[in-house]
Amino acid sequence: MPRGQRPFVLAAVMAGMFMIAIEATIVSTAMPQIAARLGDLQYYSWVFSAFLLAQTATTVIFGKLADLFGRRPVLLAGIGIFLAGTVLCGLAWSMPALIVFRLIQGVGAGAIQPLCITVVGDLYSVQERGRIQGWLASVWGISSVLGPLAGGLIIQHASWAWVFWINIPVGLGAAALFIGFLREPPAHAVRSLDVAGAALFAVAVAALMIALTEAGSAGPAVTLGALAVAVVAALLFVWQERRAHDPMVAFALWARRPIATANAVALLSGMTVIGLTTFLPMYVQGVLGHSALVAGFALTAMVLGWPIGATVAARNVTRLGLRGTMLAGAVLLPLGGMVFLLLGQGSSPVLAGAGSLVMGLGMGFVSNAGILIIQTTAVRAERGAATASNIFSRNLGSTLGAAALGAVLNLSLARVGVGPEQIRHLLDQGTATAGDALVRGALDHALHLTFWAILAIAVATLLGALLVPKVPLAARD
Repeated sequence: MPRGQRPFVLAAVMAGMFMIAIEATIVSTAMPQIAARLGDLQYYSWVFSAFLLAQTATTVIFGKLADLFGRRPVLLAGIGIFLAGTVLCGLAWSMPALIVFRLIQGVGAGAIQPLCITVVGDLYSVQERGRIQGWLASVWGISSVLGPLAGGLIIQHASWAWVFWINIPVGLGAAALFIGFLREPPAHAVRSLDVAGAALFAVAVAALMIALTEAGSAGPAVTLGALAVAVVAALLFVWQERRAHDPMVAFALWARRPIATANAVALLSGMTVIGLTTFLPMYVQGVLGHSALVAGFALTAMVLGWPIGATVAARNVTRLGLRGTMLAGAVLLPLGGMVFLLLGQGSSPVLAGAGSLVMGLGMGFVSNAGILIIQTTAVRAERGAATASNIFSRNLGSTLGAAALGAVLNLSLARVGVGPEQIRHLLDQGTATAGDALVRGALDHALHLTFWAILAIAVATLLGALLVPKVPLAARD
């Protein structure tokens, strides 16, 4: 591709990533008001779970399809699916309808996020790629600031449907740029599509996600039933992949040491990040007694630290090497995790923000190096599947982390007889009565156990990074 066309493709990539990034923050800000108007509040969490479930279940499938049929047609299909879901979300007449339309959005996101990163891997050298990954990380930082602001303004001054429809011009612009400027080498080989493998993989992942999401909230029959479906589908999937001529998931690719270890680090770091984003705001509000705005600022430090870390990593990747860059970030994760152990009921939220910033910097190093290691290890014909495996690992880690760390919190609170309604009352009230002081103390203890668990996972991430082999800074094509 002529170098003069690359900036237009990069603009399309950033627009595509922006759609996915702002979707999370703008919807989470506006969702309480949307739920109040649509009713059926018992389905509230599924508006978010449905999106993540569909995205995670389809990420690897779309990565493989991009290797088979090219990046552009699969990307355009993903954008089309995402925009169709976006239009329907704005027209939703009930919470169940909104959940179905969010599933459609999630399928589109499963194509957009990994393939945007794959396109960058195709067009830029390893040295350039690190810098571009820093720019892509900044998209998430910007969206974390713009999303809540835009969501609040839309809810106050316009129809809530525009929370979703605001992405339509962005998506159309990205599609137009991809059509106009993304050129790929012609594919000469005729390759078969493993439809059975794709279906079994999607069912296995979706069932596992449902089991993890509903664990503790739904009855044991739902959780055990979903787990049984996941196990059966996974066994059938392995059987299918071993006999398929061109399997949906090439086990030999996933088993390569650089890819396997980088994906393990991505999974563990995903668990760490979800723990921080879920429980730090709860600590700042429920234990330190500050507002949701202050809690948001404490967490925003991580979101801002992430692109800064990715940019610094890109500038030093030649000097440190890919493995050294990942290790530098993996060291920062437990260092940031240790800060949360110092928090107490009289602590300043600035201390929480400092730990959040350090972990964000670490994630910038780790995520940047992980993508570079995987894309450098894989040739172009398998780069889509390899990149998607990394995104999948991080998303799966987020789901596993939410379930495991949530269990730590709930078990600790249950031991002292504190229920979810008491915690909700404490978070809503903001000021402590004598009874609330006991609940606050129980929440302080439970969240410190959760912070210990986050630190343990961060240490495991560092140990995983030590297993990553040295990978030369030379792309394979």
